[in-house]
Amino acid sequence: MNTNAFALRHIGPNQEDQNLMLQTLGVDSLDQLIYETIPDDIRLKKPLNLDEPMTEYEYLLHIHKLSLKNKVYKTYIGLGYHPTVLPAVIQRNVLENPGWYTAYTPYQAEIAQGRLEALLNFQTMVIDLTGMEIANASLLDESTAAAEAMSLLFAVRERDQKKAGVNKFFVSENILPQTLSVLQTRATPIGIELVVGNEEDFNFSSEFFGAILQYPGKEGQITDIKSFIEQANEARIKVAVAADILSLVKLEAPGKFGADVVVGTTQRFGIPMGYGGPHAAYFATKEAYKRDLPGRIIGVTKDTNGNRALRMALQTREQHIKRDKATSNICTAQVLLAVMASMYAVYHGPKGLKFIANRVHNKAVTLANALEKLGYEQVNSSFFDTILIKANAKKIEKIANGKKVNFYYPNKNTVAISINETTLIPDLNVLISVFAKAANKKSIVISEVEQHNNIAADLQRESDFLTEPVFNSYHSETELMRYIKMLERKDLSLNHSMISLGSCTMKLNAASEMLPLSSVNWGTIHPFAPLKQAKGYLKVLKALEDQLTEITGFAATSLQPNSGAQGEFAGLMVIKAYHESRGDHHRNICLIPSSAHGTNPASAVMAGMKVVVTKSTEEGNIDVEDLREKAELHADNLSCLMVTYPSTHGVYESAIKEITKIIHDNGGQVYMDGANMNAQVGLTNPGNIGADVCHLNLHKTFAIPHGGGGPGVGPICVAEQLVPFLPGNPIVKTGGKDAITGISAAPFGSALVCLISYGYIKMLGAEGLTESTKVAILNANYIKQRLQGSFDTLYSGERGRAAHEMIVDCRPFKANGIEVTDIAKRLIDYGFHSPTLSFPVAGTLMIEPTESESKAEIDRFCDALIAIKSEIDNASKDETNNVLKNAPHTLAMLTSETWDFPYSREQAAFPLDYVKENKFWPSVRRVDDAYGDRNLICSCAPIEDYIEA
Repeated sequence: MNTNAFALRHIGPNQEDQNLMLQTLGVDSLDQLIYETIPDDIRLKKPLNLDEPMTEYEYLLHIHKLSLKNKVYKTYIGLGYHPTVLPAVIQRNVLENPGWYTAYTPYQAEIAQGRLEALLNFQTMVIDLTGMEIANASLLDESTAAAEAMSLLFAVRERDQKKAGVNKFFVSENILPQTLSVLQTRATPIGIELVVGNEEDFNFSSEFFGAILQYPGKEGQITDIKSFIEQANEARIKVAVAADILSLVKLEAPGKFGADVVVGTTQRFGIPMGYGGPHAAYFATKEAYKRDLPGRIIGVTKDTNGNRALRMALQTREQHIKRDKATSNICTAQVLLAVMASMYAVYHGPKGLKFIANRVHNKAVTLANALEKLGYEQVNSSFFDTILIKANAKKIEKIANGKKVNFYYPNKNTVAISINETTLIPDLNVLISVFAKAANKKSIVISEVEQHNNIAADLQRESDFLTEPVFNSYHSETELMRYIKMLERKDLSLNHSMISLGSCTMKLNAASEMLPLSSVNWGTIHPFAPLKQAKGYLKVLKALEDQLTEITGFAATSLQPNSGAQGEFAGLMVIKAYHESRGDHHRNICLIPSSAHGTNPASAVMAGMKVVVTKSTEEGNIDVEDLREKAELHADNLSCLMVTYPSTHGVYESAIKEITKIIHDNGGQVYMDGANMNAQVGLTNPGNIGADVCHLNLHKTFAIPHGGGGPGVGPICVAEQLVPFLPGNPIVKTGGKDAITGISAAPFGSALVCLISYGYIKMLGAEGLTESTKVAILNANYIKQRLQGSFDTLYSGERGRAAHEMIVDCRPFKANGIEVTDIAKRLIDYGFHSPTLSFPVAGTLMIEPTESESKAEIDRFCDALIAIKSEIDNASKDETNNVLKNAPHTLAMLTSETWDFPYSREQAAFPLDYVKENKFWPSVRRVDDAYGDRNLICSCAPIEDYIEA
């Protein structure tokens, strides 16, 4: 065995096992299987043009060498990003722990109680600090959260405002520049008119439905949001506040002043800057708006025994239910980062956060006073951490660069300095020396920090926060380490067993891909640092763009979208810009197959398009004649088709080239959803198929971990004609020559985790990537064959093969009184996470094994499903007290003195021998979803506060 070959470590089945699997399928070779699976006319004729693969050792040397090209300066730029101190106990036990970073979105609540509790802590932290009634479990970044706030306020306008067509939204000129850019992108397609101005001059006209303020402002000034909100409320204008979360420790919560929405980022709570992300945004609002709140809410409910249990609440808001009626296309979060931020609050508690916030504020005051003594004018009358100095910016910048210091320069006569948690007294003396040198004066040396409050009295915080026990119990490293471990043990992740979720590609997240994320040289770069300080990043990101462009067969790539849903929206906005550049402003019809992911129609509506649904055939393919008819009917106004390939039904449709030609012949562009790219890499690609743009889920096909529901990255790759319109950024030039405004806050989105995909491609190379795709298809078809006779596969290709995933039909089992949910819960007893449930077809399981899973693990999974089928056969509608309906079975049930079930304890908990060797115990019984929705609690309230008497 070649121990240097990363592909042998990444791909699960070895050659001997592959041969056995191929025998089971009745084919002579892997190439024969691929021939029988993928239409020949879309196959690539030559290998991918990529560098030769590196060994893991070579790659780690390579990525370290590149990291040294980044220059780590002391950074005081601010603008929503700050250096932080990540407690080592959180770094080691969460960020670097596969028990946390390989977990999936907590749809199966019984095996996700740990991360659900951490997210409930996150929501409680946000609710307390913002003073709002309800919060979600994180969003992508502050700027997109602000855009979601604008959309929510637009959706909840009063009836007469909607009738009158009130559509103006006021944006404070103190908003972060990247947030303004994203607001511009999101406002126009849905008919919102942005009005940017000074909040002190705002006239509170009835033409406005909402407003957004920055608290503190982008250059540090704390404006009187209290008075603004009071006047807005009187004028029936709803207000969103974008607030610095650390400042809220000292500033009164916007909710106390009557704000309708509060958004921001939790990056300051110990998360590395990472050249822009990933960071968990927060979103808090009033309970009255809970049905319009974007993203996910973690709620408290009870299990079958009436015990406290947690679950994702209000899931009917998800796009696969609402589709084109959804007010947001958000379907992911930043769970891993939210967990880290919540643990930061747990570790420090309210007293620790006050200590940190006071130190930051006092150091800013101390610096301001020292600079005033040197003769400089400090402009901000009230500030938290950022001071604004009148000075010759060019002169200051030159001296600061010499001392490896970064400031923000709003104009040629102004320097902004944002103090942060990492700033020490020696750092303050360096900053003072910069200004002293510029003024040709002797520097002032400070030895202690002044204790002074420079925040306006009526804006200072008086309300308590983080009073719950969880934030006041784990302040020693020993205690926090044990708390994190206790939560981790409640969750099933990839480090326990296969997670076979269709359309989600839960593949190996190799340790060698993950290690660089802990490097200071990668973690501490500000996204708006001068480009010459980010040469390592720029080299990696450009190389990754080129790799993805080659893999997709397109002309260029943008890494800015920081989720798959963002990628969808970005791709559609680029298509929209292309049509408009040709004078085709009227092209607004988006054709979407009925089998598409629910985010597709939601994204199309967000992009200002009208959705026309096309039919599917009984075989699960696109109905080509129906598509042709609708494309021709709407030819004058056709904008695009959104298509997933292989289809959402797990089939390579042979008519795909005909489909893309129909769209082009009728003046449209083809957007390809990249969710199933793991079945294309090296064998075919979107460009070859005839698409014009695709998004890629780097957290699926390209090995970024799901992290319990995020981080995700959703770059878009485009054909030549769309290159000019790739998204830009208002501070760092990126994108095309006619770039659309920002899709996400940072120029390159979640740049830090892009290192993972870069490493994945670098170590696999063209041959390894192609082999991975082939084995993913092999693993799926092997499962299909093994389950034959127990479960019917709903759709197959023309030669009877599946793609990299398949849908198995569980609807016939209703005759035995068994629902697909019962199968999902019973799989927990066998040690497995359920496949995707009832999507895209109700009553089915969609299974995707990925190439990372070995034959032995796949066999265990198949054995489990086959055993469950035997249990189904023995079940009946008349007797619901059975092993499936009672699943999952907890340790408390098994060790109880009473056992009121007509089957043995062994059958309940140890149905197959392999389970005994590695038993996973769910910590709660089946959760009551309906009860949780009727009694929505999304913070750390004790169970007795809401359970019915």
